[in-house]
Amino acid sequence: MIQELLMTAAGAGAGAVAYVGAAARVVKQYERGVVFRFGRLRGEVRKPGFTMIVPGMDRLHKVNMQIVTMPVPAQEGITRDNVTVRVDAVVYFRVVDAAEALVRVEDYKFAVSQMAQTSLRSIIGKSDLDDLLSNREKLNQGLELMLDSPAIGWGVQIDRVEIKDVSLPETMKRSMARQAEADRERRARLINADAELQASKKLAEAAHQMADAPSALQLRLLQTVMAVAAEKNSTLVLPIPVELLRFLERAAPPPGQPERAGAGQEGQAARAAQEARAAAWASVPPTGAEAGVPPGDAYLTGRADASGAIEDLTGTSVEPAPREEPA
Repeated sequence: MIQELLMTAAGAGAGAVAYVGAAARVVKQYERGVVFRFGRLRGEVRKPGFTMIVPGMDRLHKVNMQIVTMPVPAQEGITRDNVTVRVDAVVYFRVVDAAEALVRVEDYKFAVSQMAQTSLRSIIGKSDLDDLLSNREKLNQGLELMLDSPAIGWGVQIDRVEIKDVSLPETMKRSMARQAEADRERRARLINADAELQASKKLAEAAHQMADAPSALQLRLLQTVMAVAAEKNSTLVLPIPVELLRFLERAAPPPGQPERAGAGQEGQAARAAQEARAAAWASVPPTGAEAGVPPGDAYLTGRADASGAIEDLTGTSVEPAPREEPA
């Protein structure tokens, strides 16, 4: 009798252990459990931890509540300004209601993926190329609103949508590169012109300052010579001030006029030679070749100097006729 009781207790214990093993479930921290009894939703969603179900009648479905990162395949479309582009994006979403995600839609991940592709193509057709390239934040917000509206009814919440890349045709890339290059060149020219204007103003102020102090120009010349000599070149280039060239230009005689005698010893020697020549002309009488010429015409033709040569008024030497020796 006791033996039968022990066997019955052992069998009941084994059956209880088997029942507990079949009914026990563990729900992880990032999951939620949804129980269906005979196909109908049963009670509330099971929290993380240990839970029990009725074997054979209940079926437990675990739903992941983590944020899902889903890439959206590249979609090719034509923008509002008739440019063909390929755009791909990424969607971040998570399940906020496990029961709704299982009951409302067959496969919520596939549904979100298809809805994201459709919304991305719609955004491409409604936007300009400049918006796709420079105003992505606004497009991301619009795409997020388009996805979030139907996803709320599925128990899914869209956290964020980002446009990753916009692929352009090669011809469009070259056109945009030329446009950017032209714009940068324009800005560079404006900057250079502004720099030249400022430099000219400073140079004008420096010129007025040097005009008041001429020694400043000489100091600047010496600084330039020192800067050139510091390069250790075999050829030294010495700049000539513009004022020196203007001085030489003022000292030169005008075209068509004889040059003036130089100052100093050379000028004095030239003046002395001219005075001696004039005295010699006045002291020598007319030559024999001028015997039959009136006195007035003789001085216009020329006079003989001490050597017997005749010099006319223009300084050209003329050989006279030989003089007769006195008896």
